[in-house]
Amino acid sequence: MENHRLVIGISGASGAKLGIRLLQACQKLNVETHLVISKAGEITITQETDMNVSDVKALASHFHKSADIGATIASGSFKTMGMVVVPCSVRTMSEIATGVTSSLLTRAADVCLKERRRLILAVRETPFHTGHLRTLTQLSEMGAIIAPPVPAFYTKPQTIDEIIDQFTGHLLNLMGLENSLAREWRGLKDGA
Repeated sequence: MENHRLVIGISGASGAKLGIRLLQACQKLNVETHLVISKAGEITITQETDMNVSDVKALASHFHKSADIGATIASGSFKTMGMVVVPCSVRTMSEIATGVTSSLLTRAADVCLKERRRLILAVRETPFHTGHLRTLTQLSEMGAIIAPPVPAFYTKPQTIDEIIDQFTGHLLNLMGLENSLAREWRGLKDGA
């Protein structure tokens, strides 16, 4: 069962649609999802999307309150394939890097690191200052995968949804989940 359990965190950075699309994709793949949303993430959902927070919660197999430090995902004994934090704010990134976690979202990410499970952080910030870059390097050295939501232009996206789908498929690929959302690179065209 743990091979098909994925923890998804939505923090307060811009890009709430990315986390929502990941939840939708996991439903189609029959992946059991454990969702936790930060307070700022809830605000961002209502500001950036036409969905309310309860609609987003309903997309998950299980929802955990950010303050519920006794939730299953707060323990390494609850086996999962890992966690994706999408979008990941700089505050969330920083808490995870220091191990000084103040919420279930950052505690669940810390559990992934200590248990050597896959942790993917879709850090949504630009530009990065030197402190951000050092923190990202520290997280990478600790085992996290840093995957900012950067569009793939070789797919020639026509809509924002195509960009979101491509990135979501990439996240699923990084988690080892086969999907049809991400179009893979097929090499240069003839004559190039």
